Amino acid sequence: MNRRLLFSGLAISIVLLSCQTQHKIQTSNSFNAAANQDTLLATPDLNGAHIGFAVYEASNKKFLYNYQGDKYFIPASNTKIVTCYTAMKFLGDSLLGLRYVDKGNGTIEVEANGDPTFLHSDFKNQPAYDFLKKQKTILLTDDNWKSKGWGMGWSWDDYESDYMAQRSIMPIYGNVVHFNKFNQPTTSPIYFQKLLDNGASINNGQYDIKREIGANKFRAVPSAKKFGGEDIPFYTGDQELLINLLQDTLKNTVTPVHFKIDRYPDVVKIYTQPTDSMLKIMMHRSDNFFAEQSLMMVSNELLAEMSTSKLIDSLLKTTFSFLPQKPKWVDGSGLSRYNLFTPEDFVAILNKMKEEFAWSRISNIFASGGSGTLGNYYKNGSGKIYAKTGSLSNNVALSGFLITKSGHELTFSVLVSNYTGNSTGIRRAVEKFLMNVMENQ
Repeated sequence: MNRRLLFSGLAISIVLLSCQTQHKIQTSNSFNAAANQDTLLATPDLNGAHIGFAVYEASNKKFLYNYQGDKYFIPASNTKIVTCYTAMKFLGDSLLGLRYVDKGNGTIEVEANGDPTFLHSDFKNQPAYDFLKKQKTILLTDDNWKSKGWGMGWSWDDYESDYMAQRSIMPIYGNVVHFNKFNQPTTSPIYFQKLLDNGASINNGQYDIKREIGANKFRAVPSAKKFGGEDIPFYTGDQELLINLLQDTLKNTVTPVHFKIDRYPDVVKIYTQPTDSMLKIMMHRSDNFFAEQSLMMVSNELLAEMSTSKLIDSLLKTTFSFLPQKPKWVDGSGLSRYNLFTPEDFVAILNKMKEEFAWSRISNIFASGGSGTLGNYYKNGSGKIYAKTGSLSNNVALSGFLITKSGHELTFSVLVSNYTGNSTGIRRAVEKFLMNVMENQ
């Protein structure tokens, strides 16, 4: 009996030892997710910063990672993901450029729709322009404009930067003036040449261009360097500028009016560009202007007026009521530091986007590894990661879609605020973290 117990105990020990050995082999060959997370959190450039991230697998309805995913962060240009979803949902296949009523004798009443592609250099085909230049008299209403040129919380001292073109009821030329690379400053469109003080002291093409903050007064000032060409936003608060630009461009009469154009059956619509052609540029190069005007167009369609604040208030109560944490959302581009979103919010929006729209459409709009704003990152992840970057001083973000080596489809969001380290070091650490997920999850 004792011998049987002895042999039984020995057999059990052998089995247990075998199981333990097998477990150790499996552990050593499997991906250590906790270590991957710890490596990211130990990044020296993150010392003292706030970070939150979430990685979600919709097929299993579970988070593979969720570190402070319910905490709020400044999302920077990840805000464009929210704008992109809104535009995909409400703008249809083509952008509506304007509505008009034919009054006869070559006169039309026009309501602009905030379309940012009008006479924009990225779009050679210009249906709205082709139509308008055939008219004799255009009565252009501004009754539907209920916003301001700058968004809430934008950094006013960036007003001369090309990434902060002002919003407007009817954008034209991207709402910027292009100053050409010549020894003497010249403008495009040429209309702005008369608003430019060339500067008597300019010598040998060494100058910079400056604009007054609340006016379309430009001047060339001496510089130690040759001028290399520049785009500077014009001031859209000038009530007469749009009218003058249209008349100068179209060579017909444009008259401002202030009445509402009712949307009766006799109102005709002019469509301009495929919606996704604009959204792709917006997401690939993080175009703030296209993002802001996208919300204007949605607002005009849903509310019959252009009001970012009213639209956002309505969307948060309806379209985005599913979000796990209610965000603070104030603009379309993410230029404002007032925006506050959580990683879980972005994961939820990305999941909703994938539920509602074809993957072929999403993957066309979002930049993949090695392209767009991901041009220097995830080069081995081309076709496996589709994401939107975000960047403001002391804030970086990245949210999007991952397809792992084993075929799992994931959504993710990584938000970092208040860092004082090096942004490149943080982005590389996030890249390593996500590439590890892609290769091993």
